[in-house]
Amino acid sequence: MAITNDKEILEELLRHPISSVPRFGEFANGKSDECSFLSRASCERVLQEGSLHWDQESFVAAGFPAMIYDELKYIAHDEEGHVVYLEAGLTATGATPVAACECSFPMSTPKEFISLASVIEGVRVSAYLGAAPLITDKAYLTAAGAILVTEALHQSATRGAVGEIPIANVFSTPISINATYSIASAFITSCPSTNMPLPVATYPALTLASGSPTAPSAMIDLEPKTMPSLLCYVFPEMASGQGYVFLTSDNSGNLTDSSILAGPAILEVTPSSPTFDLTTTK
Repeated sequence: MAITNDKEILEELLRHPISSVPRFGEFANGKSDECSFLSRASCERVLQEGSLHWDQESFVAAGFPAMIYDELKYIAHDEEGHVVYLEAGLTATGATPVAACECSFPMSTPKEFISLASVIEGVRVSAYLGAAPLITDKAYLTAAGAILVTEALHQSATRGAVGEIPIANVFSTPISINATYSIASAFITSCPSTNMPLPVATYPALTLASGSPTAPSAMIDLEPKTMPSLLCYVFPEMASGQGYVFLTSDNSGNLTDSSILAGPAILEVTPSSPTFDLTTTK
């Protein structure tokens, strides 16, 4: 199935590891076909679950500064506000918000929780960025941009909390809606039967066997679910921060659904020391 309009683009973004934005009434205009894209995030509750499961003392005992607990609560507050706002806007235009799916998150300690939250926030940023070229309505694009900025702030806060460089790359990495759902589906255990079928596809799984983080130009080991052997590759030198690995049948660098064989695997690449030349700004 193909995603064909702004509404479906936004809805799929918000059904998975993502959430929401400003002044809904100005860009909804009663266009329920375009608005149904703006639905609730299915796996965003990782922030709420973690904030409720552990108290501030637990995070301090795990080696985090006391302020991280308040920061996590602000992030959870933002995500919840996104969902409440979007659901109210959808209802006002006559659309039916999509019900949240049940998700299972692999976390048993405060450190695992923040590490997972950091990865999910990174996926949200990449998903919104990847959807931007598909959004033709300028008001929707502005709304998605407003969400993207907030999600990037969340990503930086959680990356810094786990000892990673908050701004590890000059540019963020966009991924498609199919790639986003391929990642989200690993956490989803069930969805309400009343939800409409998803106009997305999942790629065969790809597992990083060599561990993360890694360094630029390092060798990485990949285990594709649909192929019998372990594959080894040299990661690109320019890679930095959170990135995504795909196996494709096309070496041109263009990712298309027809060329992707497996993925994405999520990989953290330790950035090289920053350099800059002040003469370029003169």
